[in-house]
Amino acid sequence: MIRVLIADDHVIVRGGLKQLFALMGGIVVAGEATNGTEALEALRHGQFDLVLLDLNMPGISGVSLIGRIRELNAKLPILVFSMHNEFQIAKRVLQAGASGFVTKGSMQAILNEAVRKVAAGGRFVDPVIAEQMMFEKQVSREITPHERLSERELHIMKLFTKGRGINEIAEELFISNKTVSTHKARLMQKMNLQSNAELIRYAVDQGLIE
Repeated sequence: MIRVLIADDHVIVRGGLKQLFALMGGIVVAGEATNGTEALEALRHGQFDLVLLDLNMPGISGVSLIGRIRELNAKLPILVFSMHNEFQIAKRVLQAGASGFVTKGSMQAILNEAVRKVAAGGRFVDPVIAEQMMFEKQVSREITPHERLSERELHIMKLFTKGRGINEIAEELFISNKTVSTHKARLMQKMNLQSNAELIRYAVDQGLIE
């Protein structure tokens, strides 16, 4: 039997969750709290397998409350049950120590799976939030410093990494030394690099040197 502490300041939400868990079987509401102080007090005196936590309650709440719960019991699973569906919020609470994140708009089956998985020591993120997080990671991976360069800047960068000097590059591209120097200064600034050594090291790491 999974013993759950529900921390939510809405009576209707707590009542609905108790009815829902009774229908699911194997889950029992062993305690309720309407604010952060009550939640911490319940944890000091009761035995629970999981905290189902609303982020917005009177007094201490959110990330701060997660931190306080972790101070009392570092291993107690915390499943955030929130009206928010932004991945930035989910990311923040997971980094703070929560084991899972489910939105209040989720289907019953998702909440059921989340409670059982988190109570068993696993981690769970609402599929809608997980999709947002995955997309964000993919976009972040695609954007590298050298992709911010113009075609000409990228070409000049590759020539520098091959050991060409300013005069050689100017002759090869039929542009002035000053123009080459200007392009180099811009690309170094865009890539936040300070020296030729850093530029070559970056090119090697990114596989840009043929």
